[in-house]
Amino acid sequence: MSSHENEHRTSGGVPVTDELVQRSADQADAGYGPAALRRRGGRPPLGSGPADVVPVRLDPELRAALASRADSEHTSASDVIRQALRAWLDVA
Repeated sequence: MSSHENEHRTSGGVPVTDELVQRSADQADAGYGPAALRRRGGRPPLGSGPADVVPVRLDPELRAALASRADSEHTSASDVIRQALRAWLDVA
């Protein structure tokens, strides 16, 4: 068996070595500041505040029409629903 068969890698493809493990342990022992622990990424905010998820039941025909519209507009079903609600409720 070659040495590469048991080689572990990070999610970025970097080989995990004893040196890398020690360096990571030393950094953890030294502690992390709030900026290092801050959440990054995720979904972008919608509107003026955090968005709520509102489950809605759709019959098969309405779901198919929604999927077709989203497809034709190259967008998501959620975006089509938001656009429709804004237009129907006259909200910007």
